[in-house]
Amino acid sequence: MLDTIKKDAQTRMHKSVESLRLELTRLRTGRASTALIEPLKVPYYGSDTPITQVASVAIADARSITITPYEKSMVGPIEKAILASDLGLTPTTVGQVIRINLPPLTEERRKELSKHVSHEGENAKVAVRNVRRDALHQAKELLKEKKISEDDEHRAEDEIQKFTDKFVKDVDAVVKAKEDELMSM
Repeated sequence: MLDTIKKDAQTRMHKSVESLRLELTRLRTGRASTALIEPLKVPYYGSDTPITQVASVAIADARSITITPYEKSMVGPIEKAILASDLGLTPTTVGQVIRINLPPLTEERRKELSKHVSHEGENAKVAVRNVRRDALHQAKELLKEKKISEDDEHRAEDEIQKFTDKFVKDVDAVVKAKEDELMSM
């Protein structure tokens, strides 16, 4: 029983860190990344469809992304979706290819993004700690029901705390790497 609690806690903590990584890949750092526009939805035959399903998205160079729609009629809707997004990017169309140039970030914008990264990191740490709290609560419940001994419960607490410390360090490393990336541009 304790093994399943520990495995579940470890899995959920890992998911919190991976969620943070995914969230931070969508953050604009001045370097071109397809993850920047992947969350965009484009109206396609009456339903909102991810941009990656209606067009080929590629990185042309360090500061530009090219989008090539599979259908010529999708150029306009893709442009509108990019303009309507909160990314603050302006697409340029040449024939059937849409090009997005990413301007370099200002120092002020980098500091704002760095604060946002720190905030997201704190949210991930809170999520990890909530998983720890849930796991410890489950272990205490097993102790109350006399299904495990006090020694088992203390050992489980120690292991869960070690998992927590490890994943909090992982969150710190992800945040530090993203902040370094932001400030080095």
